[in-house]
Amino acid sequence: MSIQERAKAAAKNVEGKLEEAVGNVTGDTDKQVEGRAKQAEAHIRNAAEDVKDKAKDVADAIKHKAEEARDSIK
Repeated sequence: MSIQERAKAAAKNVEGKLEEAVGNVTGDTDKQVEGRAKQAEAHIRNAAEDVKDKAKDVADAIKHKAEEARDSIK
């Protein structure tokens, strides 16, 4: 898990929420849409990090099983 990428996603989400709120207050639909888009981007970034984490978990599990198999052959 990349803490930096998670932090960037969190910052993008906050930025999007603020931009959407400004759009809501001012009635600026473009700002509302831009804010929602930034929130969606943050969600996608987090999902990508989740996939990376799961892939690493699977790779670690495979490595562990391979080591167990190697040790049992010895």
